[in-house]
Amino acid sequence: MGLFLAGIGFISIIIGFIGFVILFIMKKPKKAAVILVVVGIVLFIIGAIITPLDELGEQDQPEEAVEGQKNVIETEKQETTPVILPASIEKTVQEAKPVVEQPTAVDPPTKSSGTTNLLAVTLVQIIDGDTIKIMYNGKEQNVRYLLIDTPETNHPQLGKQPFGDEAKQRNIELIHSGKLEIEFDIGQRYDKYDRLLAYIYVDGKSVQETLLEEGLARVAYVYPPNIRYLDTYEKAQAKAKEQKLGIWSIENYATDTGFNTDKVANEKPVTPKAEKTTPERAAPVQQPVVAPVPQAIETEWFQNCTELRKKYPNGVPAGHPAYQSKMDRDGDNFACEQ
Repeated sequence: MGLFLAGIGFISIIIGFIGFVILFIMKKPKKAAVILVVVGIVLFIIGAIITPLDELGEQDQPEEAVEGQKNVIETEKQETTPVILPASIEKTVQEAKPVVEQPTAVDPPTKSSGTTNLLAVTLVQIIDGDTIKIMYNGKEQNVRYLLIDTPETNHPQLGKQPFGDEAKQRNIELIHSGKLEIEFDIGQRYDKYDRLLAYIYVDGKSVQETLLEEGLARVAYVYPPNIRYLDTYEKAQAKAKEQKLGIWSIENYATDTGFNTDKVANEKPVTPKAEKTTPERAAPVQQPVVAPVPQAIETEWFQNCTELRKKYPNGVPAGHPAYQSKMDRDGDNFACEQ
């Protein structure tokens, strides 16, 4: 307010002074100009006095107002400052909070499920012509070959069937000939005996297909959807059947339901008929037959498996000149296998 009055007074002084000069020059009465100057001076003085009082009033606010502002500030600080509890109380509060159970981790499915990816595995034992034992997911597990069946070698009820030993021996040779890998199909992965169901490969070549081609296995246990290579296997079986290889060399031995062991057992060996001799002619005197001297079987001797693998990296099967039973610790008729 003081500044406003002082400003009006200052302007009045300027206007009155200018009017006084003009009236003086024109030689006219100068009373009005003098009055305007006086009024301006008075207003200016009043404004100059009031201005410092206004500023002092703004500085001297009541203590109640200041205290109210402090209370507001303190309240805002309390709302934004975190509350620190004693350790014992904090522990009790934490224990009282409901515990949310996290879902238990589930083993991820094998990446090859439903694909044609091959998984490299380690061989533990060869059981027979269509079953092996491997290390899988950190433990030993039996693997049943998908879509084929070979004759038994030591079954509790069926015993030993024709071509069972041959199928197992060929399986041993194939498995030990290179890198062992398995492949799963899109269906179930275990049978009722908790055996893995898989396709078997060595250096990328199908062991199942080889056994079928050589007449040592039949197509069997066809359970969709695990039929990825059914057509291929049936073609391989048809070739062996046409050539009467292995199990197909015995008529009606391999059937759609298994191997007809009774049929083989009931077959009587064919014996040649004895030639008739005329009574007039005496039987010729037989000369003593001298048995041929057996030739010495060539053998190779190695002190241990380390020495043997220098020449035969994958080991040797039973019947090989370098085979020694002491080197066949797992009794699978294959010595020093990797």
